[in-house]
Amino acid sequence: MGSACTPACEAAGGQGPGALLSPFLGPPLPLNQRRSWGEGARGRCLRRGEAAARSSYLPGWSPTPFFGGRSDCLIKTIRSEGYFGMYRGAAVNLTLVTPEKAIKLAANDFFRHQLSKDGQKLTLLKEMLAGCGAGTCQVIVTTPMEMLKIQLQDAGRIAAQKKILAAHARLSAQGAAQPSVEAPATPRPTATQLTRDLLRSRGIAGLYKGLGATLLRDVPFSIVYFPLFANLDQLGRPASGEKSPFYVSFLAGCVAGSAAAVAVNPCDVVKTRLQSLQRGANEDTYSGILDCARKILRHEGPSAFLKGAYCRALVIAPLFGIAQVVYFLGIAETLLGLQRSQP
Repeated sequence: MGSACTPACEAAGGQGPGALLSPFLGPPLPLNQRRSWGEGARGRCLRRGEAAARSSYLPGWSPTPFFGGRSDCLIKTIRSEGYFGMYRGAAVNLTLVTPEKAIKLAANDFFRHQLSKDGQKLTLLKEMLAGCGAGTCQVIVTTPMEMLKIQLQDAGRIAAQKKILAAHARLSAQGAAQPSVEAPATPRPTATQLTRDLLRSRGIAGLYKGLGATLLRDVPFSIVYFPLFANLDQLGRPASGEKSPFYVSFLAGCVAGSAAAVAVNPCDVVKTRLQSLQRGANEDTYSGILDCARKILRHEGPSAFLKGAYCRALVIAPLFGIAQVVYFLGIAETLLGLQRSQP
C-alpha cells in the first residue's frame, strides 16, 4: 500500500473524508478519544475525517450534539433543507395555536372569576391557582400539536444524519476499493400522514404521548406567566380604573412570556426528548420523565436543560404579547359582533 491518499481523498484536496463532509465538520477529537483505524494511507485519511463521523453519532465515539449552537443549527438546516426548512411544522402551529391560546386565556379568566369574591383583588396564591387551571386545560390541544410539530421538525435532523452516514460509508467503500451503494432518499412526512399513522398504530393515545411531560411544562408556565402578567399590566393601568393601553398589555405579555419560558425550559427539554419518535444512531431512549432527566444530566450535564432557552424566549415573548393585545382589546368579539363585559 502506498503512502498517498485514496482517490476520494485526493478529490477532496488531500483532506480526506472530512473535506467532503466539510459543512458538518467539528474540532478533532482528543487523542485519547480517537478510534484506531490501523496503519497505512487509508487509516490516515479516515482519521482526518473522524470529526465528521463523530458529529453523526457513528458507533465507536461518544455521542455529541449534532448542532453546536444556534448559528450552527441555522446554517446546517438551511444547507440541508433550504430556507423553508426553518418553517417545518408551521402548518400545525397555524392550525392549533389559536384554539390553544383561546383555551388558555379563557380558562384563566374563568378560574380568576371563580376564585374572586365580591370583585376583590386576587391574592398571589389564587392567581397562581387560576394559572394552574388554565395550564391544565390547554394540554388538550397542546400535546397533539407539540407531538406533530416535533416529528416534522426532527425529520430534517434525522435525514441529515443519515446523509452523513451514507457519505461516510461511500468514502470507506472507495478507500477499500469496494462498490458503494447510494442511499435512497427518505420522503419527508406530512402532518396528515403522521396523524394517520399514529392513530392507526397507537390510537388516540399516540397523539398524547408525553402528556405528563407537557403538563409538567405548561402548568408551571401558566403559574408563572399569568400572575406576572396581571401585576405588570396593573402597573400601566390608569388611575381611573380603565383597561391598560394596548402597548402596556403587549409589553407585559412579552416580559411575562419570556420569563416563564426560561423558567420552565428544563421541562420543555425533557418533553421534547420524550415526544421524539425517531432516534439517530447512538441516541438514548427514555422510559419516562425521571429516566429522561437522569440520562440528560449524566450524558450532557446540567447546561443541557437550558438548551434552546434563548430561542424559546424570543418566540414566546411576541407570541404572548400579541395574544394578550388581541384578547384584551376584544378584537375577536368585535369581529363576531359579540359584546364582552368589562373585567
